[in-house]
Amino acid sequence: MFSTFLVKLGGGLLLGLMLSGSGVQAQTSAVRVRNFTRSAHLMGSHFTFTAVSNDDSLAWRAIRAGIREAQRIDRLCSYWDSTSQITRINRLAGIKPVVVDQEVYDLIQRTLKLSELSGGAFDITFAGGEKIYKFDRQEHASLPPPEVVKASVARIDYRKVLMDPATHSVMLKDKGMRLNLAGILQGYGVRQAQALMKQMGVTGGLINGSGDVSCWGRQADGSLWRIAIGDPAFPKSVSSWVTVTDVAVVTAGNYEQYFTVNGTYYGHIIDPHTGYPATGLRSVTIICPDVELADGLDEVVFVKGPEQGLAFINQLQGVNCTLITNDGRTLTSRGMAINYYSTQPPQAAAASKP
Repeated sequence: MFSTFLVKLGGGLLLGLMLSGSGVQAQTSAVRVRNFTRSAHLMGSHFTFTAVSNDDSLAWRAIRAGIREAQRIDRLCSYWDSTSQITRINRLAGIKPVVVDQEVYDLIQRTLKLSELSGGAFDITFAGGEKIYKFDRQEHASLPPPEVVKASVARIDYRKVLMDPATHSVMLKDKGMRLNLAGILQGYGVRQAQALMKQMGVTGGLINGSGDVSCWGRQADGSLWRIAIGDPAFPKSVSSWVTVTDVAVVTAGNYEQYFTVNGTYYGHIIDPHTGYPATGLRSVTIICPDVELADGLDEVVFVKGPEQGLAFINQLQGVNCTLITNDGRTLTSRGMAINYYSTQPPQAAAASKP
């Protein structure tokens, strides 16, 4: 018997964590092992921490430590915090390098590797782009003129992030450039919080950072973690689920912030090459061992689109995905095992509207 705990994702999808027994206080007949759960508002999003333990003191201490770790990372790397190291880099763009902590240097370095691997589909300099769209869920008369769109991405180029390993310094080559780690920071926060909780002795748990989920061990009754994937065509509904442990499951949506032109839907994720909104997909779910990587890969797939995005994931070892397209089709990578709540094939959405 399962109860479903539904969490609203930042992208608008619903992700269900199915907890065994009577919910967060499930226990087995052999030992008093329980799922301890607490929510928190972190990094501008809703986080949920679950620790499986027979020691309530340990569980709550570990959860509090995980929350503090996510807060620490946010202060260190937030785009919005005037004292963060990312803000210092942005403030001195085109002027001089900024010495940062090794942790921040390494994180930025990993994002640049992902940018190179994806051919620039993922780019943390996207914050330097001009905001020319209004994602107000309304019908617009037209897209902006091509010259305006092209100019909007003139300052986006991950290759102009200059790294100096000798001094641990980072510099943006041109004035007006900006870094924003939002596309990967929640995944990194979840990963570091999980590592700390495991180090403290929590052998099973799950952290959900607004759709960036990482789980380890087993639930209180010994079962694996069941994570549901929402159906963007039907809010508060679930289309499928996966049963997993010791992996990350990251789901992102591109339909809660959007506008339409002549009935065509345009979501808020921008292709950094063209300046136009990425099209073709409504949700992307990535499964792989590293939640930070999965957090970046969902954006790569959105930008590349259904066919190229799926082909990209199929080239990566240990990474799988499931996609829901604008017309309602569900696509999966070669190694993806997914369970559907209905035996009927997914129905196409009307036109290409959300």
